[in-house]
Amino acid sequence: MSDELVFYTHPMSRGRIARWMLEEVGRPYRTEVLDYATTMKAPEYLAVNPMGKVPAIRHGETVVTECAAICAYLADAFPEAGLAPPSGSRERGPYYRWLFYGAGPVEAAVGNKALGVVVPPERKGMVGYGSLEEVMDTLEKAVSTEGYLAGDRFSAADLYIGAHLGWGMAFGILEKRPAFEAYVARLSGRPAAVRARAIDDALVADHPPRAAG
Repeated sequence: MSDELVFYTHPMSRGRIARWMLEEVGRPYRTEVLDYATTMKAPEYLAVNPMGKVPAIRHGETVVTECAAICAYLADAFPEAGLAPPSGSRERGPYYRWLFYGAGPVEAAVGNKALGVVVPPERKGMVGYGSLEEVMDTLEKAVSTEGYLAGDRFSAADLYIGAHLGWGMAFGILEKRPAFEAYVARLSGRPAAVRARAIDDALVADHPPRAAG
């Protein structure tokens, strides 16, 4: 069985998070750039991800979709990269906690803010994350130290949370709290993050943002 690593993405998508993770892993991978209105909805790609969205990866015969899952999979598939605490270690709990906190409360709260969805205070218990303010206050405490989310070493959880904070602040969806800015600046200077941005920025001109349809 081939263990080729294939990355399906678009440069103006959450694929940027997966690209960063792939660059951190440091293994060769092949990129297939898809367009929103055409190849992303074509039968060939729907066989990979029936949702018709990116990112996705194929590692040999294994297909993984959803950014948090891609990050978790790659960290475990290539342990030599050191992007996840060892299984059974005490850091493994915080690692899972913050990785999926990003995929759950952070994604939901930030997405609703971007769409202008206002949850009535008396209904906040129904949305899982409570309120955007509570989510951000929790994150602020978590990133306000000199260390990382799961011990004293950078992990996929930092990558995922940092990417969301950076995106949210860049587009004015999240307030630029000093703790957030310091944390994102520390992560965005990593060589893999710089390489990933350069690759996707170079692709943007040939692959415009989301098309109608």
